[in-house]
Amino acid sequence: MTDDPRLRTLVITRLIKAPVGMVWGAWMNAETLPKWWGPDGFSCRTRRIDLREGGEWVFDMIAPDGTVYPNHHRYVRVVAQSRIDYTLLRGENGPKHADASAVFEPVGDATRLTLNMVMNTVAEFENAKGFGAVELGLQTLAKLARSIGAE
Repeated sequence: MTDDPRLRTLVITRLIKAPVGMVWGAWMNAETLPKWWGPDGFSCRTRRIDLREGGEWVFDMIAPDGTVYPNHHRYVRVVAQSRIDYTLLRGENGPKHADASAVFEPVGDATRLTLNMVMNTVAEFENAKGFGAVELGLQTLAKLARSIGAE
């Protein structure tokens, strides 16, 4: 069945050599999140940021060539040091292109961080895979690890 979410879900996982509290803190800090978010060479320009359940982050991702990609994250559920569920929109109040989650799991003194993105359609999923969304997501998580000194 093409409506099966498993056929539209990207999963990106990284073990970060830092405790959950430290990884969570880098994600849920309005000052630090924009500094590491995005693949290598990308930067973020924040318009609004409110990192709480019911909050949102409106920002532009700027590619190394200067191309601007408008983004809007709406935070649906936040469970402290455990999980963040959010909706990804194409630009402020733009069309939804995915539902996402970030799951933080302690593994000894480290954190397994798993990102799940359920794309709207199988075609969008295939397109995301085709342009390297998993690899780019892994770069983003590597930047997070570097930002807290936990490579």
